[in-house]
Amino acid sequence: MEYYRYLYLSKKLEKKKDRIMDRLERNKFQPGIHLILLPANKRNQLEILNAAYLLQPDYPQEGLFVVGIADSYENALEFVEKISQEVYDNTKGLDIRNYILMKEQEG
Repeated sequence: MEYYRYLYLSKKLEKKKDRIMDRLERNKFQPGIHLILLPANKRNQLEILNAAYLLQPDYPQEGLFVVGIADSYENALEFVEKISQEVYDNTKGLDIRNYILMKEQEG
């Protein structure tokens, strides 16, 4: 699992960021945690995933690129809206995937 350099994080989770990321890596149950991901399907822009899905034995975790971590589905939707607006403001387009990957490489 990889994390976006400019990770979007709910205010309630800011102090718990390292603990949450550690628990995600160790496949520990975290109720209410939702991840905003760049999907493996390159035609899609973003994906919202309840962290509980990661507990399934056959769920592929390799290659996941986490753009944001939210404390509820509603906050995850707000992040998607915020990310979309940021991309549009900076590029006048909505190619979210390429924008995020470009910012990640810029460092």
